[in-house]
Amino acid sequence: MKRLLAATVATTVGLVIGGSMIPSAAQAHSGTPSYTPPPIAWGVCASATLKARGAECGFVTVPLDYARPGGTKIQIAVSRIKHKTADADYQGVMLVNPGGPGGSGLIYSVLQTAIPNDAGLDYDWIGFDPRGVGSSIPSLSCDGNVAGYNRPYYVPVTNQLEKTWLARSKAYAQACARAGGALLDHLKTTDNVADMESIRKALGQKQINFYGFSYGTYLGQTYATLHPAQVRRMIFDGVVDPRGVWYDANLSQDIQFDKNMDTYFAWVAKYDAVYHLGTTARVVKAKYYATLEKLRRAPAEGKIGPDEWNDIFVSAGYYVYGWEDVATAFAAYVNDGDASGLLDLYPEPGPGTDNGYAIYLGTQCTDVQWPTNWNKWQRDNWQIYAKYPFITWNNAWFNAPCVFWKGDVGRPVNVNGSKAPPILLISETNDAATPYAGSLEIRKRFPRSVLIEGVGGTTHAGSLSGIACTDDTIAAYLDNGTLPTRVRGNRSDKQCDPVPAPDPTAAAAKSVASTSSGSLRATLRNAAPAIR
Repeated sequence: MKRLLAATVATTVGLVIGGSMIPSAAQAHSGTPSYTPPPIAWGVCASATLKARGAECGFVTVPLDYARPGGTKIQIAVSRIKHKTADADYQGVMLVNPGGPGGSGLIYSVLQTAIPNDAGLDYDWIGFDPRGVGSSIPSLSCDGNVAGYNRPYYVPVTNQLEKTWLARSKAYAQACARAGGALLDHLKTTDNVADMESIRKALGQKQINFYGFSYGTYLGQTYATLHPAQVRRMIFDGVVDPRGVWYDANLSQDIQFDKNMDTYFAWVAKYDAVYHLGTTARVVKAKYYATLEKLRRAPAEGKIGPDEWNDIFVSAGYYVYGWEDVATAFAAYVNDGDASGLLDLYPEPGPGTDNGYAIYLGTQCTDVQWPTNWNKWQRDNWQIYAKYPFITWNNAWFNAPCVFWKGDVGRPVNVNGSKAPPILLISETNDAATPYAGSLEIRKRFPRSVLIEGVGGTTHAGSLSGIACTDDTIAAYLDNGTLPTRVRGNRSDKQCDPVPAPDPTAAAAKSVASTSSGSLRATLRNAAPAIR
């Protein structure tokens, strides 16, 4: 779902509506369906990447509160890259959400050319920044220095550390209450679903196609539950388990992240001739934790303390893409005392850089009521930490502002895909951000869905990375609706290779990142808040 704090801040990768008197369940969750937005005034995009791809940009005007469509309006930033084929071959609009919640999706219209066999060219690709995000108006930022250097140690080994982190969490929640005002009451997933409906109407479409990564899969699940007749085709990559929304989902991440780091440390050990950090995973892991303890005493360059060190490594639990960069920085610091690579991977935050984090909290903290009794957080996190320490307290403090959050809290939609058309699910077996069990659960709830499993992989939301087995299946589905045959049982329907681990001894041209699709995904991760 989300990256942890450093990556979220540094990158530049149903619910009851309060006060509503709307009678039907679908309306109560998705907003007033009679609202029709004005036409989009398309113009030039500010992004150089979008300009180069021939995109046009504009805004969809929507109500802050769909229960009061005549009230305050906000604007959703959208981009469009129009279909490149004959009008007779046109297949409609493809909305894309990169995850988060809080990920900027404006640039994701460029995925049009990432689909093999030109299968994306029949669609108008629509990127959008969800409400409060990026170029949408207003855009929420609470404290750009929330992820500053050398923060207090994540693991609350003393009462004072725990009090300090609780105070920081409360202060950030209060800063967001001041900065967000009424917006904080209207950042739920169902508000974003209603905005998708407004985008559909503004584009003059009867149905949408949708490509969702990570949290975007939950957004798609909710949309398909509330508006099944408006769904044509959907792809969910890195599938959220709706049973865990959201407190339990974050606890489940902690376990698989710890396991994925063992996989990563084993990879580093495999290339000891390159990194000189040890020939076994156990030795490399020991150096990681020994260095963390060293940084508790003396932060590298006075900036990279134990928290920043931990944050830098979190990306290796998410994806294989950055394994070499993290290992290179790891080796340079441990072997030579050179912290420059660490500083490159944890650039200094500043004003506005917490936008993704603020919206992440704005959605997750109000989609559902989080536990407000801190004793439960203590008990649950210490229990997991005892066996799986890698990100447990990092993740806990990332979410702790939910204890103090001011926005009106709703209740989740009961995700039900029984009326949805066939959709495509994609997951790697050891995805830590959205554990594989979630894909199996959604496969049950969407009885016409088909699941591709990247067998044994640890990469989160890794489609369109050059794996032909997966990407060609996506292309066939988008071309003519064809999906692999659904099999019996609680298992995947098609098995593919995962995104491969890099080989630091091989020529760069041979790596997956150098392929056209892999390069595009890298561009997207660098140009917008990371796919989470």
